[in-house]
Amino acid sequence: MAHRILIVDDEPDILEFVGYNLVKEGYEVFTAADGAEAVRVALAARPHLILLDRMMPVMDGLAACRQLRSLPETADAHIVFLSALGEDENQITGFVAGADDYIPKPIKMNLLKSRISAILRRIDDSSERPSVVLDRERHTLLWNGRSIELPRKEFLLFDLLYSSPGRLFTREEIYERVWGSEVVVGTRTIDVHIRRLRRKTDDSRIVTVKGVGYKFSEE
Repeated sequence: MAHRILIVDDEPDILEFVGYNLVKEGYEVFTAADGAEAVRVALAARPHLILLDRMMPVMDGLAACRQLRSLPETADAHIVFLSALGEDENQITGFVAGADDYIPKPIKMNLLKSRISAILRRIDDSSERPSVVLDRERHTLLWNGRSIELPRKEFLLFDLLYSSPGRLFTREEIYERVWGSEVVVGTRTIDVHIRRLRRKTDDSRIVTVKGVGYKFSEE
């Protein structure tokens, strides 16, 4: 069965170009020109992957992402922002809204196809991993059907690592994205939070890269 991909962008040329190339790769492609249309199409098509622009009329990408995450029919879809707003602050707001990944524009088509292929492989492999559902409003983690309430910082830390499996986050990046650049925390703060997450989830895939940082392993 072909993977279903929804492309959401208010620029017709992008919808046509990206859609054409993904159809050639064998994907079933759907398109929408704004966030409100994206929600309607996603409810009907149930895409595996949603490529979502940020700046759009009617409903912007952030609002669409939040709504897609709130609906049980689309809560498990893999949402990737494909946006020219590539600065760190914009990426953080995207992750907080519920995105799984963030790809800055412009990006070469061959690289985009490679990124999409890697994402879909992770989706296919997810059936062998614990079921994970994040409730970003309540800071609750549903782990294999078991509800785990996490303090805000533990939730943000888990959300950050889980958003990009396999990616190494440096300690400095984690401090900035979870605690904020203006907040002074102790050198062992991250280690304490990591130990608590491992204990609560009984999971060893939060990997320590000594002297560098942490990542959520795909294995």
